[in-house]
Amino acid sequence: MFQRTLLRQAQASRSLLSVRSVSTAPFAVPRTSQLQTQLLRPFARLPTARCYSTENKAENGNAAESPEAAEDPIAKELEEKKQEVVELKDKYVRSVADFLNLQERTKREMDNARNFAIQRFAVDLLESIDNFDRALLAVPAEKLSAAKTEDNKDLLDLVDGLKMTQNILMNTLQKHGLQRFDPDEPTEDGKPQKFDPNRHEATFMTKAEGREDGEIMYTQSKGFTLNGRVLRAAKVGVVKNN
Repeated sequence: MFQRTLLRQAQASRSLLSVRSVSTAPFAVPRTSQLQTQLLRPFARLPTARCYSTENKAENGNAAESPEAAEDPIAKELEEKKQEVVELKDKYVRSVADFLNLQERTKREMDNARNFAIQRFAVDLLESIDNFDRALLAVPAEKLSAAKTEDNKDLLDLVDGLKMTQNILMNTLQKHGLQRFDPDEPTEDGKPQKFDPNRHEATFMTKAEGREDGEIMYTQSKGFTLNGRVLRAAKVGVVKNN
């Protein structure tokens, strides 16, 4: 009886193996074959599913994505662009400042060129203006007053002509910024002018009673300015008692 049961089980297993070889899905094992195999091998273990932990993989992935391991390229590019913007802004501010300085310097140079364009021409005329003064001083005031009484018209006409020519010349030069200053003229408070090294040139120094040190006591030649700049300093004599 026991032998017959074993023979039947063997025949059943052979038939199952033949059906498995003919099947189109070689890896698909029917559940009945598993039962038959379990009957043939009563102590064999059924295949079990094996589970694996993914915790270490997740930790490794987080470590790889940490900012310490790899730097964010977007943040790096943003930082570079910010630095570039700062540099460009600095260059722009410097360029604007340089342009404004150049503009101011060019304007100043143009003003100087316009105001002092006749400087050399005016210097050449100063000697002629001085000659007018010498010609007028050559005729004493006493002779002029005597000529009026003696009816000496020629001398009076000559002196008047020289004065008229001198006034016309000085008015024309004043229109272009040339002016003459006389150190003998008193100040606003009625006192004599003091020596100014920026406007006066001391040709000699001498003692003078009743005068303070530094006062101008004699004018050898008058001074000239061109648009506020001293073109020629006045030559004067200065008091020096000590």
